Parts: sequence; structure tokens; C-alpha cells
Amino acid sequence: MTTSLDRDSRVAAAGTRKLRPAPVAWRPVAMMVVALTALLFAFAGEYGYHADELYFRLLGKHGIAWGYVDQPPLLPMMVRAAIAVFGDSMWAIRVPAVLCAATVTALGAMIAAELGGSRRAQTLTAFGVATSTMVLSFGHWILTTSFDTVAWAAVLLFALRVLLRGEGRWWLWAGVVLGVALYAKYIVLLLPVALLVGLALVGPRTVFADRRLYVGAGLALAIGSPNIVYQVTHEFPQLRMAEGLAGTDGEANRAMFATNLILLFGPALSVLCVIGLVKLFRAPEWKPARALGVGYLAATAVAYLVEGGRPDYTGGLLIALLAAGCVTADRWAGPRRLRLSALVTCLVFSAAAQMLLSLPVIPKSALHGFQVASMPLETVGWPRMVQQTEAAYRALPAAERSRTVVLTENFGEAGALDRYGQGLPTVYSGHNELHKWGPPPESADVVVAVGIERARLDAGFARCQVVDHVDNRLGIDNPEQGAAITVCHDRREPWSAMWPAYRHYNAYL
Repeated sequence: MTTSLDRDSRVAAAGTRKLRPAPVAWRPVAMMVVALTALLFAFAGEYGYHADELYFRLLGKHGIAWGYVDQPPLLPMMVRAAIAVFGDSMWAIRVPAVLCAATVTALGAMIAAELGGSRRAQTLTAFGVATSTMVLSFGHWILTTSFDTVAWAAVLLFALRVLLRGEGRWWLWAGVVLGVALYAKYIVLLLPVALLVGLALVGPRTVFADRRLYVGAGLALAIGSPNIVYQVTHEFPQLRMAEGLAGTDGEANRAMFATNLILLFGPALSVLCVIGLVKLFRAPEWKPARALGVGYLAATAVAYLVEGGRPDYTGGLLIALLAAGCVTADRWAGPRRLRLSALVTCLVFSAAAQMLLSLPVIPKSALHGFQVASMPLETVGWPRMVQQTEAAYRALPAAERSRTVVLTENFGEAGALDRYGQGLPTVYSGHNELHKWGPPPESADVVVAVGIERARLDAGFARCQVVDHVDNRLGIDNPEQGAAITVCHDRREPWSAMWPAYRHYNAYL
């Protein structure tokens, strides 16, 4: 008996040239995954927390919500769960990140297999993905990108199975993955939009005749609907957050867009990505998959023009381009040992450089002479900052301490004080979601402020004095180095009137 879905599948497959996928080379791919997992766990306890990790920990500790002004609920939920299972440590909260990096590595190899890549091409892809700056970074720190990239890679794999095999049922799985991914990062919606634009422009347009495409879209919306409801009922805070990011970081990000794009995978892997992009448009057997190339260009243009100039927002699509590039490079090398040796040598040197830039491999005491990678440097110095804040609080007369609160400029400082602080009063901040936890009580007329600009403090208090500056004592110029620790007295207005001025939406950096 022929069903309507069978007819839809034949219609969607018509006009596409089916490409037989290669068997997945599970043994070498598994070796790459195990090696990456071991590497990430080996460095999981080095340096310190990323500011985002401290923020996720703080949000999870405060209680699980359906959403926040700057993100969906999945990351704080996962951090809270990891702490409950493994304990309150850096190693514990990074377990989900390591699993995400391992999954993305395997998915990259599966994409290469879907493109007809040999065992060697799949191994090269797995090695390239695992050693890219992007994957090493979100595998070391738990970030929104950790889960987001898994979704992008999975959806791209399913899309290729539809386009190259003509198997429309994979649209349903793509919809399920997108719906779940909406709980990690809203930017994931850019992927299906970019793919649909690519399909509309270069085809195969016959996929629009398959009703499973629309069922998959419906599944994504149904599964992710609580996020949509949250945004509607809270006056779309994500739009305000996007405006804040674009206003504070957009110009700088756009100026560094090309450089940051190359740094996502490193120069050698970036060349392979470019080769893969070109080959998607030129290889006859990959003609049905040209929409991925158009989709990447469209998504990157949106990221540059609209989404604050962040190339990592579309980094997931680079995995497919890298897989195509590795398949092409493998065919170019063929049985020629010299070509293969040159290719492998480039990838090994690339891996070494990217590990140096992404992971805490340099001893902390030697970091003052190597200040290139911003994220590892950012993680150094939190306990010292907390010690200095505690010293400023303890220096207050005993009678004032009961009327004191701590006020921080950003969520990293607030999270660090919550993680390491002992005997401190309640910590408040106007940064992103934390602003909703204020204002401080009206009884608090003394403030120990960390990193807050003097003009804002002077507007609200009659007397302010800088008592210290954050010093990590390692000579490392990270975002917290030199931040003022200020003590203020004699509040001019009620907190209810002052607190709106402390609200700001932006990223940590």
C-alpha cells in the first residue's frame, strides 16, 4: 500500500542525485573522541572559572526558571545538575561541555561519511574538529555554544541525509533537535532559516513538496514553545539583550570579524573550510547540498550585520564545510605519501597552536609572558579579587557592616564572590538577569562596589572612596585587572529610584 508520505518522499527525491554514503569509520573516530575527552578532562581543573560558568552556577543556585533575559534555561539547569551529581567544582560543571565536544567530533566524521568520504577523510575530519579552537574552547568551558554547536552539527547531518539520499524522514529528527536546542540558545533558529534560503535559491526546491519538512518545523516550534511563551510574556527581553550586545560590542566585533573567523578553526583548517565551501558549489555529486554553502554565506552575513558581528554564532556550519574540505583534501592526496604527509603535518602543527591558544597548557606563573588568548587569561584571578573585596568589607567599622551590601559591575564578579566569598553580605549586580534580583534593601546605606564606574556611584552617594584595585599579582592583563574597589556612604536616594540606572545588558567582555 502506497502512503502519502511515500509519494512525498519520491517527489522530494526527484531531481536530486543520490550519493551513497560511506560507512562510518567508528574505530578511528572513537579513538579521536576518546583522545579529545582525555585531553579536556586533563585540563578541566586548571586556571579558574570562565565568567559565564560562574554566572550559570549562580543562576542555577538561585533556582531554575523557564527563561532569563539573556538566554534560555538549559545551561543553568545543566550546571545545577552537574553540581548535584559530581559536586561543586570546576571539573564537575565541565563534564557536560566535554560530552558536547566529543559528540560534535563524532558528528563531524559522520558528515564526512555522508559526503562519501573515505575512512581516512573521516579521521581527518574528526581530528580537525576535535583540535579546532572553537571545539576545544566550548569543550573546556561550559558555554551556550557547547550545546548549540551539537544541534547545528546534528541538523546539518540530517539535512544532508535528506538532500543526498532523498530520505525526507530526517526532517522530523531535525525538528526535534532544533526544538530541544532552543532551550540552549535562540540563535539556533538562524540555521533552518539559512538552509531554507539556500534551498529556495539553489535548490533542490522539490524538498518543499515533502510535508515532513513542515512537520519537522512544527515539531521544533512545539517543543520550543515554552521559550516563545516566555519571550512574549516578558516583553521579548532577548531583543533588548541583542540591542545591548550590538551597542557595546558590535563595532569592535565587526572590525575583528575576519580575524575572529579564522581563529575559530585556525589558519590551516580555515583553508580546508574554504576548499569545502568552493567544492560544495562545484562537485557534481554534491550538487543537492549546495544549499549548505549558500546557507553559510547567508547566516554569516546576518551574524555580521545584525547579531553583533560574532562569527562563532554560525560556527556550527563550518563543521560541514570542514568535512567537505577534508574529503576533498583526502581525494587530492590519494595514495601519494608526500601529499598526505604534508597534509597531516599541517594539521598537527595547527592542532598544537590551537591547543596553546585554547587550553590552559601554559603554567599560570608564566602567563605574564604569553597574553594572547583572552579566554584562558580571563579565568585567572577570581580568588584574589574575592580576597580583596573581603578585606575592604572587614575594614569597615562593625556598626556599618550590618548596613552594607556588595555591588558588582558584572556577573563574573558576582559569581566569583558567591563561589569563593566567606562572611560577605548579599551581593547585587545590575548585569543582565541579576538586575531582577535587586534592588538592595533600603536599610543598606553602605556599599562595597567592585568595578563600577565612579560617576555612577557619585550620582547615588555623597561619599565614595577607592580603597583598592583588583590585582591578580601575576602581571596578567585580563578584564578584572585594575578594577576599582570602592566604598560608598550616605545614599542620596532610595534604592527603588536608583536601581534602574544600574541595569545593563551585554556580554561579560
